[in-house]
Amino acid sequence: MAIRKPLPQIKLSDAQKEKLNAEIKAFYLDERGEEIGLIEQMQLLELFEQKMAPIIYNRALDDAKRWFAQNMENMDSDYYTLYKEEL
Repeated sequence: MAIRKPLPQIKLSDAQKEKLNAEIKAFYLDERGEEIGLIEQMQLLELFEQKMAPIIYNRALDDAKRWFAQNMENMDSDYYTLYKEEL
């Protein structure tokens, strides 16, 4: 049996990073009335990317597994509705 390799770290595209940096900057300005520099924006985004992304990714996997299990349960139920009454 082959050993599974760990998934690579989740990485954002440059466009995604730019958009999120703008969101961080706007948040600080709107919520705290503070300007935040580009370096601080990048540090916060990197922190979120390293610490939060795996949590969110794993939660999404769990959600997908629950959805799949529910659909398999429905399929199992639907399968038995196809049975014909025997004489």
